[in-house]
Amino acid sequence: MNDAAMEIMKRSFNILDKRRADLLQDERTVNLKEKVKNIREISVEHLPQLLEKAWETLENNGVEVIMAKDGDEAREAIYQLVEKEEMVAKSKSNTAGEIQLTEYLENGGIKVLETDLGDRIVQFSKSHPTHPIGPACHLDMDKIAEIVSDEFKREVKAEAKAIMGVVKDDILDKISQCRIGITGANSVAAHDGSLLMVHNEGNISLLTMMDLHIILVGIDKVVPDLEDAVSVVKLETIYATGKTVPAYMNVISSPSKTADIEQIILKDMYGAKRVVVIFLDNGRSQALQKQKECLWCIGCGACIVNCPVYTTIGPDFGYLRHLGGRGVVLSNYIHNEAVCFDSGLYKCTLCGLCTVECPVEIPINTMLEDLRKDSVKGDIYPKKHGEIRDNLKIRRSPFKPDEK
Repeated sequence: MNDAAMEIMKRSFNILDKRRADLLQDERTVNLKEKVKNIREISVEHLPQLLEKAWETLENNGVEVIMAKDGDEAREAIYQLVEKEEMVAKSKSNTAGEIQLTEYLENGGIKVLETDLGDRIVQFSKSHPTHPIGPACHLDMDKIAEIVSDEFKREVKAEAKAIMGVVKDDILDKISQCRIGITGANSVAAHDGSLLMVHNEGNISLLTMMDLHIILVGIDKVVPDLEDAVSVVKLETIYATGKTVPAYMNVISSPSKTADIEQIILKDMYGAKRVVVIFLDNGRSQALQKQKECLWCIGCGACIVNCPVYTTIGPDFGYLRHLGGRGVVLSNYIHNEAVCFDSGLYKCTLCGLCTVECPVEIPINTMLEDLRKDSVKGDIYPKKHGEIRDNLKIRRSPFKPDEK
């Protein structure tokens, strides 16, 4: 990211900080924070059992379930479902970003219509999302107007409503050509067999009404009950947007059906004829064994808003849509120590501000410190660090004789 984009991103983060300041001190938020932290700790502790229960109840509800051990399996499963389509519609999904689903499908000849306004703008600009909820935080009004004008080959005023109107009209025109919607899920209720997804634009509601609704979700999003799922997404909304609740909460428990004629259950009323859930592991089972706290995350992005490293270098600190230190940790399990190093393992200052800001208090800095110890054992560390170490061993000074 260039300096101008960094400044715009920091300005956006400052606005968010001010918007949520009073709300974070509210007694109800404090109580909800403690409740959700307990929910996430219990859920991760019992993840294998909850995942098995979710699989069972979802299938009993008429939802098809696919377990994907890694990104390759998830991408291939989705491709098999959409390969005959010219275009599919998609909502914002950090999990889809993790496996680079859009790029994969488009390389396979299938157009992907991003229906979230921010993601659509980022798609036009071919830039990197800078916040899990607000992906276009690094672009100001003038730049967005320029991007949209270039895309549609006509001048679009640098006014928020004008920009929204042009992008919205284009999405609504193209979405009518799609039969398949792809979304993520913010939380999964195991005992109910329900998936909860939150949004403010209404786009996910449109995607759930298509013939086939594909839901890609990390296995770490499973919680015991629907009440727990609602608590999690309420806290996520508070920390991510500074609002107490999102505009929409969609709960998906089965394909569309009705029993209005003599209580005969009929499928395919208005909504999806098929609902397919793809649970993505992609290293999460390994993280569960070694650094399970990494899986507590509720996806609010609070850890990056005041991170001194992220607000200095941006998404170079993190892994794809998993931004900041927590993304660095997760990259170690999605891939390996080398990718973890490249994601910013040694860029973190270990100040711990991410943990202070995190609503569930994930100890990101200590996890990164432990991963550094492992990486050194694996002979993966900054070259300069090795030189300093060798100098200390030889002459008890970090400097070479010719260095000042």
